This record gives sequence, structure tokens and C-alpha cells, in this order.
Amino acid sequence: MSPILLDGERLTLADLERVARHEEAVALDPAARPQVSAARAVIEEALAAERKIYGVTTGFGPLSDVFIGAADRDALQRNLVRSHAIGIGDPIGEAETRATILLRANVLAKGYSGVRPEVIDLLCDLLNRQVHPIIPERGSVGASGDLAPLAHLALVLIGEGEARYQGERLPGGEALRRAGLAPITLKAKEGLALINGTCGLTAIGALALNRAERLIKLADVAGAMSLEALRGSVVPFDERLQAVRPHPGQIATAWNLRNLLRDSEVNESHKDCGKIQDSYTLRCIPQVHGGVRDALAFTHETVARELNAATDNPLVFPESGDTLSGGNFHGHPVALALDFLALALGGLCGFAERRIERLVNPQLSELPAFLIKDSGLHSGLMVAQIAAASLVAEARVLASPATVHSIPTSGNKEDFVSMGWLAAVKAAQIGDLLAAILALEFLCAAQGLDFLRPLRPGRGVLPVYEMIRRHVTHLEVDRSLRADLDRILV
Repeated sequence: MSPILLDGERLTLADLERVARHEEAVALDPAARPQVSAARAVIEEALAAERKIYGVTTGFGPLSDVFIGAADRDALQRNLVRSHAIGIGDPIGEAETRATILLRANVLAKGYSGVRPEVIDLLCDLLNRQVHPIIPERGSVGASGDLAPLAHLALVLIGEGEARYQGERLPGGEALRRAGLAPITLKAKEGLALINGTCGLTAIGALALNRAERLIKLADVAGAMSLEALRGSVVPFDERLQAVRPHPGQIATAWNLRNLLRDSEVNESHKDCGKIQDSYTLRCIPQVHGGVRDALAFTHETVARELNAATDNPLVFPESGDTLSGGNFHGHPVALALDFLALALGGLCGFAERRIERLVNPQLSELPAFLIKDSGLHSGLMVAQIAAASLVAEARVLASPATVHSIPTSGNKEDFVSMGWLAAVKAAQIGDLLAAILALEFLCAAQGLDFLRPLRPGRGVLPVYEMIRRHVTHLEVDRSLRADLDRILV
């Protein structure tokens, strides 16, 4: 299979998923090399002219007024990487690490950073040979980008730091050697170009977003299955209701529900029951799930742009020969979107938990107490709701926005930071919680449908119910439910 070619212009969220999770190969696009080389030539000309350029012939942050002589400029880049590699905690996941490497390579491939092409080639080699730098999970404030995490990545390029290779955690130089790679000597501007930018927070956020877009589809299915088990009405999903409040997510969700519930014998059996309205967690699925869909669409648009954005500083413009210092490294645009993602997923956690409560509580349903035939002797799925409540409480804490918690850094030179890394990590964690809550809802809804047999649910719900029952049997008597949960956890 041909590798994904990086040029800083065309990388997609689907590409990122394939490289991060499925180890698809990458390479610098040959068509991008002239632009990369042209930007490097600008740096070389500036060095020869002894021009004062931030991070190239000066120190960093509050030390930007210190001029660095020619003899020390390579050491300046090496020292920058070493001094900034002070991340804390356990390593981020392998997929997140690969996504971070990919995005750094793609940013540099855009041709505004002033690095040599061989720096990008080595980043691609790390991906293609599965050399994964150890990047700690804490220590970034998201401006000037993800300095500490990206410094740990850059350390491996110079043969230092640590990396995982073929299941072993090794010194960076040894990991390169075993993979048949050689470390690189960083030249002027290259250390700064490697660590300046939003690639870490965007990588984590992009993977969280990709998962969230899958989870919202599963939430529709879980909601439809619960509605069937609770004998809810399909009237609120009528196309005419959505047309007069035309939010795209609401329309899409109602369309999904109509298709999932089509030809339902369960629905047909109670269509004349006399109930006027269901609870909000059944009746308002289009509005709530739809609102989440709209939030995901906004986040998708923002993150997709950032995949191909030049987030380095300073940026080099070969056409004019200018080197401009600005703030493209600041994570705030993406951080806000990821806070929105966390907020949307956190609300969805609570919405699903309320359906679980309705399923297990006999005062709110027409089903056996806690979905077990001999309740009292057996507790059934009582603790499924308790576990979900615990997860919802955690999600609510995590949904608190990170972007309002700026703490000035670097001698107050960086006096407002994005906290975008935290926003990304929290969004990913809430996604994990939502996946577990939806799994609990599927367990409960399938158990509820068992009590309505031989009536068959809608054409979209039935195959999911049957799939669950192939892996998890009906709960006749109490048993540990952890194994059941693991079989369907997404």
C-alpha cells in the first residue's frame, strides 16, 4: 500500500486514525520538498547575515533578547530540547504518541518552519518502524504549544530520551539503533520547530473526537433500545417536528431513530395505550443527541483545520524571505473546541444514565424490579445504575472547562495560556466514561427487551440486541457482571 504523503495541506482525521491506530506508512510528499528546502534556505541566509531572529540567533521566551553567536547555535537547539523535556506522569498511549509524531511531521512538511527535509524524514521513519518516544501525560499548558511533551519526542530524534520499540522501553539512541535509524544533529531553528505548536493536544483531541463520532451513533442505538424496552412512543421522532426546528444534529438523530425503530412489533403492541408523553430522556433524544452532534461538528471543523495549520514560531515565508514571529503556537482555538467536546460528552453521559435508571426502577417502568425475575433474592442490574452514576459524577468533574484556568508562565512572557492539553486529555477521558455508560445501558436495555419477547423490536434495534445476546446471556440469577460488560464495552 502506498504511504500517506505529508505536505501540510491534505491530512484528514481519517488519515490520522489510520496512522495512529493501524500503523499505516507515511512519507514526506516529494512535491513538498522544494517548499521545505526554500524555507530552510531563508534560515541559512539569515544565519550568514547574522540577523537577529527569535529562537535562531536568540534565546527563548523571556531570554529572547540574548544574542547567540554562531559557534553556539547548534548547542542552543540541543539545550532547548533537553531543558524543556520535563513532562510528568505515565506515558500517553501508543495511538496518541503516533498521532503526535504524525502531526509534527505534517506541520513541518507545510514548509514554513525552516527545518531540513531530513528532520521530517526521521519523524516519518519513527512511525514506519514503530519507534514510539515516551511522552509523559502531564506538563503542557498548550502555549507556546505543547513544549514539554514535544521535547520528549524531539529527544529521541537526537538519540536521547526514551522510546518503546518492539515491546521494550529503551534509551532513545538504542531504540533508534535497533530500528536501523541514526540520530540527527539539530541545526539552527530545528529544535524550536520540533517543540513549538499544538501537535500534542491536537493529536489527543483528534483521536478523542474520532471516537466521540462513533459513540454518538451508538448512543442513538442504545437510546432506541431503551425506548423499546420501556414501551416509549415514536411520535416525537416524526419528521414534521424536526422540520420546524431545523438543527442539523436534531434532524439526523430523528432520522436515525425512525430507521432503528421501523417495523417494531413492540411499538405496535402499545400504540393505543393512552400514554400521552414519555420522559425527556426518551422523548428528547433528537434534541439532546442532536445538540451533541452539532457540538461534534463544530469540533470536527476546528480540529480538521488544525491538522494542516502552521503552528510553529517564528514562521518562515520563502516567497518574501521574511521570518515572522507571532502566536500560531497558541492552543486556544482548539482548546475551546475540545472543552466544548468534553461538555457535550459529559452531558450525554448523564442523559444515558437516566435511561438506565428508568430501566431498572420498577416505579418508572413496567419491567421487573432491577430487571430480574426474582428480585429480592436477586439484585439483578441494580448496581449497573450505581456504577453509571459514579461514572457520570466523574464526567461532570472532567467537563469543567480547562481554558478558563490560565496560569502565566515563562517570566510572564506567556501571560495567558490555553491549557489545551488538559482540555484534550479530559475530553478523551470522558469518552472512556461514556463508552462504559453506554455498555451498561445496552446490558440493561437488552435485559428489558427479554421480558417483552416474543415481540420483536425495530429493524435497527433487533440485530444489535441479537449481537449482545450472542455474547451475553439473559440474567436469570445473580452473577458477576464485569465479564458481561467487558464483552460489549466499545
